[in-house]
Amino acid sequence: MTQFATADLCDAHEGRVVALESLLAHFGGVSCFCGPVQTVKAFEDNVLVKAELAKPGDGRVLVVDAGGSLRCAMVGDILAQMAVDNGWAGIVVYGAIRDSAAIGGMPLGVMALGTHPMKSIKKGAGDVGISVTFAGQTIRPGVWLYADDDGVILAEAPLT
Repeated sequence: MTQFATADLCDAHEGRVVALESLLAHFGGVSCFCGPVQTVKAFEDNVLVKAELAKPGDGRVLVVDAGGSLRCAMVGDILAQMAVDNGWAGIVVYGAIRDSAAIGGMPLGVMALGTHPMKSIKKGAGDVGISVTFAGQTIRPGVWLYADDDGVILAEAPLT
């Protein structure tokens, strides 16, 4: 796995990277992860999240815009294990996850606003592969996301 520091990347690529506001906490067993982004926008419904994580990840990062909801979890241990099994580098959720203790032991980067024990609804509403906006930035599919203990940055192309 590539090791990097987001602070060093910001210094080395000044003007070519943007940082998300510091809203997200680490929950996965890996705190330093990166990859090209795939997006899901869904409010309190994780059917599309599951569908994306069932596909080959190829080192990508799934960014889930759950509208900032902390009323239910969008990812739990079963979906996180699916992400590991299918080669995803990480999951970033603008919302909540659950099963945080189990997820903390997995070789996967997982960031979210917080945790909640309730599961989401299962209607399949939402969008995949669209630009999403949260934490002060618009995140497009295909941009590169870099996350470590200092935060999350985005770049148009690979930096490491």
